[in-house]
Amino acid sequence: MGAVPVEIRQAAAHDHDELYAAFSRIVSAGEGFPQQPPLTREEFDDYWIRPAAAVSVACFGGYLVGASYIKPNFVGRAAHIANAGYFVVAAYRGTGVGRSLVEHSLREARRLGFDAMMFNLVFESNPARAMYHRLGFDEVGRVPRAVEGEHAVIYWRSLEDIVLQDREVEDADLEGVAG
Repeated sequence: MGAVPVEIRQAAAHDHDELYAAFSRIVSAGEGFPQQPPLTREEFDDYWIRPAAAVSVACFGGYLVGASYIKPNFVGRAAHIANAGYFVVAAYRGTGVGRSLVEHSLREARRLGFDAMMFNLVFESNPARAMYHRLGFDEVGRVPRAVEGEHAVIYWRSLEDIVLQDREVEDADLEGVAG
């Protein structure tokens, strides 16, 4: 399967049931997230929806094929560092949907005012790790035997190099006023 051209948009309340169903299947299969199955709707909302600064869905042909969230990784003075989570439904893995979601989240996190992004528990077996390196993430730590004996990796990336077209226009407008 080649690259899938997805539409990525902000999730609406009417997407939450479909997000929960898709994420629950991933948790039940033990794929990439530490939640214990069966996942309840309350647990999903507490993890994916309520703390999020942004939740996005990736759609292809009108169907949800992936999603992401962005939230502060820490509280208080360290809340400038974002955390993001992603999932791609099984039939669309390896098609570029995940990369599209990550690239979108980098821009969105920067737009929301975050200046860095951090992933806390990326399973060592996660095939997305190579993509994270290509997108500028550095491995900053390891968690031995994090989930059922599997090691996890912690990633960090500055967002200061992420350029937003809206911000470029604002900067140009300000330069004209200041000059």
